[in-house]
Amino acid sequence: MYSRFPLIAPSLLSADFGNLQRDIEMVNGSEADWFHIDVMDGVFVPNISFGFPVLKHIRKYAKKPLDVHLMIVDPDRYLERFRENGAELISVHYEACTHLHRTIQAIKKLGAKAGVVLNPHSPVSLLEEIITDADLVLLMSVNPGFGGQSFIESTLGKIVALKELIDRKNTDTLIEVDGGVTLENAPRLMKAGAQVLVAGYSIFGSPDPVKVISSLKKISA
Repeated sequence: MYSRFPLIAPSLLSADFGNLQRDIEMVNGSEADWFHIDVMDGVFVPNISFGFPVLKHIRKYAKKPLDVHLMIVDPDRYLERFRENGAELISVHYEACTHLHRTIQAIKKLGAKAGVVLNPHSPVSLLEEIITDADLVLLMSVNPGFGGQSFIESTLGKIVALKELIDRKNTDTLIEVDGGVTLENAPRLMKAGAQVLVAGYSIFGSPDPVKVISSLKKISA
């Protein structure tokens, strides 16, 4: 299904909102695989970001899949609208879903890939009963809500534990990592078992973001 890992998903949270179309077209022309879109409601996390009007604008110009990360309470209320606005991958937080299995099945029924997100304090063992249903697991390597944070080193151990769980359950769930990903720590993430790298500031804060994306794409485990 995927040509080669890592898959690179630039986080538009770190893009220039005043020149969003320009940054989207930069990603279109790069070796990036997905657009990572953080949706925040100011309740589940202490910040507010993209809503449906902006997502619709992104979809208008994006030529690669939209990887939508919902940092919101009661995500079930909005799954259909996110799908209608172009989300091809929808990830929800374990911590925000009372009936996670139901939520995952609802996402799949809409024709999107379903992801589960774990905050830094949540152990991988929580996924024991759901891992075979998830298309991907997104491990937060910073506390969610703001871009530009430093990588939490204990995430490396969680990646290893998650890979062991995936192998034991004999499923093909992807491992995605989001937060503080750089060219310096990306090789360690890949070696631990990560397959999808979300990078924001390290890409959009660079004078040559296309080169950064290309360099991340070339990293091997």
